[in-house]
Amino acid sequence: MKLAVLVNEGPYTHQASDTAYLFTRAALEKGHEIFRVFFYHDGVNNGTRLTVPPQDDRNIVKRWTELAEKHKLDLVVCIAAAQRRGILDENEAKRQGKDANNIAPGFRISGLGQLIEAGIQADRLVTFGD
Repeated sequence: MKLAVLVNEGPYTHQASDTAYLFTRAALEKGHEIFRVFFYHDGVNNGTRLTVPPQDDRNIVKRWTELAEKHKLDLVVCIAAAQRRGILDENEAKRQGKDANNIAPGFRISGLGQLIEAGIQADRLVTFGD
């Protein structure tokens, strides 16, 4: 089955981000295809490379990055939600006149069209968070 995943909550705020990660990993292990993981609303905070959890805590951003690298996942962060929360890639930082970017490895910034496409292309769109 081809799945798309929508993450609407940030890491360390609610269980949604952890559950989305665990679901995605389990689906891949069972042989399902993940068309795209789309991060929206506060979920875009999963894509910042500046997250530094305590050493004895899970590093959700790193987990997503490693899963994307291992399985060639498309991790897309909504551009409008990201800009509101100060998450920028190199191109957006330049375009907005900022001197730095903070997108985590494996993530990319794009628009809501990527969510629409995921919903069309996948057999199921699974949503985590409000």
